[in-house]
Amino acid sequence: MENADLELAGDEKEKAVNECRNNFARWGLTLPDVPACAFHFGLHDFYKIGEIEFDINNNVEEGYCGKFIFILKQQTCPMHYHKIKHETFYLMKGKVEMETAGETVVMNQGDIKIMPQNTRHRFMGLENSLILECSKPDIISDSIFDDERIAKFIAKYS
Repeated sequence: MENADLELAGDEKEKAVNECRNNFARWGLTLPDVPACAFHFGLHDFYKIGEIEFDINNNVEEGYCGKFIFILKQQTCPMHYHKIKHETFYLMKGKVEMETAGETVVMNQGDIKIMPQNTRHRFMGLENSLILECSKPDIISDSIFDDERIAKFIAKYS
């Protein structure tokens, strides 16, 4: 999905994805050969609120999703939850602050965080970071954000 309501496009997207590519290269990792989605979640402030996702496989029919999430230092994925999706986050590189309802933890490389359905969560890069997400399928209408401005844009694509 590429649309200006939720993600970067054109030169802005190319700049962000190139920055991501440079991090992968410094880390000695190969960037997946799949399209990148550089989300700003409708707030148009990507370097503060956003992330870049690489869906390796989002298989709704078979019931699973695997994706890489790249998040810049001080960039935040806003507070949200999923009614259907159960997620497991594995921090491959960097350092991330993960907040769930009532708990904030710092994840370091190699840490795992399981996120059951209906658990409100947000995460912020304390360094440029790479998260592997293994989950139930990623369905846009199943991402329920606290920020009403984001919810408005999500509703357009549900």
